[in-house]
Amino acid sequence: MKIWDKEKKEYYEEIEYGKRKLEFLYNTICGRILLKIIFSSRWFSKLQALYQKSRLSKSKIPRFIEKYKINMQKYKDVSEYKSFSDFFTRKRHIENKSYSNELVSIADSKVQVFNIDNNLLLKIKNSTYNIEDLIKDSMLANEYNGGICVVYRLSVDDYHRYMYLDDGILIDSKKIKGKLHTIRPISYKYNSFVRNSREVSIMKTKNFDKVIQIEIGAMLVGKIINNYKKEFEKMEEKGFFDYGGSTIVQLFKKDKIRIDKEIIKNSKEDVETKVEIGTRIGEKIYD
Repeated sequence: MKIWDKEKKEYYEEIEYGKRKLEFLYNTICGRILLKIIFSSRWFSKLQALYQKSRLSKSKIPRFIEKYKINMQKYKDVSEYKSFSDFFTRKRHIENKSYSNELVSIADSKVQVFNIDNNLLLKIKNSTYNIEDLIKDSMLANEYNGGICVVYRLSVDDYHRYMYLDDGILIDSKKIKGKLHTIRPISYKYNSFVRNSREVSIMKTKNFDKVIQIEIGAMLVGKIINNYKKEFEKMEEKGFFDYGGSTIVQLFKKDKIRIDKEIIKNSKEDVETKVEIGTRIGEKIYD
């Protein structure tokens, strides 16, 4: 995957975590059977979580830091983490340094943007979604036709906590369980047989009107931990992903935001843009 680093102004190729394993699990009949019977099961998820949260997993931390060249200057000393899970969900201090009209990145991630219409298909975590599929609400999805979709893809080496995009209030939220339909693709329209667990938040924001945000977990049972605050402020922590690479999608109504040209250009060329929390990616459109 070709990625443009917005800060360094250079392209790079990403190290894809577990690429061979994922290709086997998702692209072979045998792999899909194992995925359905073992890897997507609750008992396997619980067993993996127990290990990641145990002291036995601490030995993974130095190797992980070295492999992905993670800059630990913003965090506490490595020896202070009790487990790999403790390290993976590490926290750092976040300040809001943006103007109120600026749309900024809510996560350390790779960003792409898309125009929302009936033909939009989002390829996310070995599945393909249209907007209605993603939020499981056709009437609500129709409100965002003509709007903008922002996709934040978090790699395993990224900071896995994410922020609120603006001051606002939570209107509604819901959880959607992940599901593995079959060992073969279920649709001739788009090649899809898996639906990842996800959480949908509908938020009324001060500057960007009603925004929908969807957090999508890793595999089928990726843990998403949200705060569910009724009132929130820009750059306040919204939640975090417990383990694995994950994705966040934001939906904006028509004529509410203007995305920066650099990110639009990259997205049209199927290039992601690497950003950090607080990096400007667009601005409010005034009525």
